[in-house]
Amino acid sequence: MLDEQHGVISRTQALALGVNDRIIHRRVANGSWQRLYPGVYAAFSGTPARVCDLWAAVLCAGDGSALSHQTAAELCGLAAEPSSLIHVTVRSGAQVRGGPGMRVHYSSRVAEATHPAALPPRTRVEETVLDLAQLAATADEALGWALRACGGRLTTPAKLLTSMQHRNRLRWRGELAKALDPQNAGVHSLLEHRYVTWVERPHGLPPGTRQRPVQRGRKRQYSDVDYGKYLTIVELDGRAAHPATSRILDSQRDNANAADGKITLRYGWAAVSQRSCEVAAEVAVVLRTRGWTGSLARCGRGCRISAAVTPVRPAVRRSGPW
Repeated sequence: MLDEQHGVISRTQALALGVNDRIIHRRVANGSWQRLYPGVYAAFSGTPARVCDLWAAVLCAGDGSALSHQTAAELCGLAAEPSSLIHVTVRSGAQVRGGPGMRVHYSSRVAEATHPAALPPRTRVEETVLDLAQLAATADEALGWALRACGGRLTTPAKLLTSMQHRNRLRWRGELAKALDPQNAGVHSLLEHRYVTWVERPHGLPPGTRQRPVQRGRKRQYSDVDYGKYLTIVELDGRAAHPATSRILDSQRDNANAADGKITLRYGWAAVSQRSCEVAAEVAVVLRTRGWTGSLARCGRGCRISAAVTPVRPAVRRSGPW
């Protein structure tokens, strides 16, 4: 048990194995055991690792509990950094005191939401995403969790939509359902979703292919939005800053695309969010020079494309002297 639980054990478990309170108190007193939470001990000296703290929180919360929310996101790779609090979900109606550094949530679905095999016990990826979306302050934050999970191949839109059906109440349900719709297949980030819903579709641009793979030698590269027959690629970057290595890789990919006859347009968060109409106009100009014959549409009464773009006609080659 200690091996499985990284050296952490609860008083209830110890008593069941024949270790009485007198032995527990003696071991704590001589420093061979240390108290992590009320009734939960580390059966070793020294500083407990993060995984020991997580086991201690689950054991403190009691049978049937599971790590959840930001803590479950940390364990599955959805969150980049550990949260300051350890989040644990217990069944509704349970009497849980918790402990310092813990936040306890209650759910009637904790048993079915818990991963069947992962240790320490934690909620499934889909349930974790929906828990975080439920607490999100904005729709963008909620969508960010869902798209990050799908983009990181931790789950799929279909699995998330199925999990949503089992929740009677879910904040941002409509926004999540639209973002996870099959027609948005390949959208891996909130910025890519915003490009589709703010730039491409409302302005009548042709639908691009999301995350199209290209094999170049031993390298497999992906394009955010590929307007195939028009030899145009749109790359979207939501990072605040480009590390030098990322800039080099981006340049290599752009150069390889140029060698294939494709032009690359790049847009960041500010451009797509604050200049969506102008971005649509710029993309339309490039697509028209490469054979697109469609019409750019206005996204609404306040659309700014009317003065931002003029029709581009293919150049006419004259046969006689100039």
